[in-house]
Amino acid sequence: MVSQAQIDEAARLIREGELVAFPTETVYGLGANALNPEAVAKIFIEKERPSFDPLIVHICKIEDLALLCEKMDERVLALAAKFWPGPLTIVLPRSNLVPDIVSSGLPTVAIRMPNNEIALKLIAAAQCPIAAPSANKFGKLSPTKAQHVRKQFPLLPCILDGGATSVGIESTVIAIEDDGFKILRPGVITRQEIETVLPYSTSPVKNDPFFASPGLLNSHYSPNKPLYIEGDYQPMADTTNAGYISFTGMGGEGYKRVEYLSHTGNLSEAATNLFRTLHSLEESDVTFIVAEPIPLQGIGVAIMDRLKKAAYRFTKNESSPDKEP
Repeated sequence: MVSQAQIDEAARLIREGELVAFPTETVYGLGANALNPEAVAKIFIEKERPSFDPLIVHICKIEDLALLCEKMDERVLALAAKFWPGPLTIVLPRSNLVPDIVSSGLPTVAIRMPNNEIALKLIAAAQCPIAAPSANKFGKLSPTKAQHVRKQFPLLPCILDGGATSVGIESTVIAIEDDGFKILRPGVITRQEIETVLPYSTSPVKNDPFFASPGLLNSHYSPNKPLYIEGDYQPMADTTNAGYISFTGMGGEGYKRVEYLSHTGNLSEAATNLFRTLHSLEESDVTFIVAEPIPLQGIGVAIMDRLKKAAYRFTKNESSPDKEP
């Protein structure tokens, strides 16, 4: 378990403009002082992340919203009361204290309060909000264990090892509109749950959603080995050297290795195990990976969002002009 002394040392590094990897309930984050643009720039350099992709700022108390936001309303406080700490990120008008680099020059900032004791203690000890995308190289698999972070950042001086994350996929991101909310990135908090607080908006998103939230590129969360979703395009190949990801506890006959997101079709189990399973197969001796599709209901929408983005660069048309290298 992470000690208070380790948290205090990590907080000192944050205050001095250095990077720290730390656990949240979703995935591990690569954090820097959100109010220090030079420190935040190190995140983009270390992750090899494009500057147009904004970051999420993590806070440990509601009062920090006033520091980061130009204006709020009672709807934001109602959402925070219902879902924070927790895996919900809210995009709000930013204050002048938020550096341009954090929000990629947008007039908004994405904020959440993580539901993880180590993360909350770190933010409190650092005495500043912490900007933190997932602690992985840009476009690669998200980390749900400290070992996943170390694999991609072997020279990072400080990784707080809080064990496996409990949720396993990134937070739901929403934008607040005049008539309600819109989901920019699906997560384990579903539209139906948020609608218990606010109605779903029918108006256009004020800011281009491609830029308003992280995690919206077509290709993201991708393993180093080819990944295909069963039923979609996959190459004619010998599956005796391939890996299979099962959601229902069935399938995978003839595959070299079978990993289970769940043995019973449990969506919460599948979300928790998704990136751990992808890391395991990436590190194995299989030549490619095939995943059983997830039902598009509840948090299954968010799981399939991650799977489709992870498989995108292996399945899209080679001649498409926006193919990523």
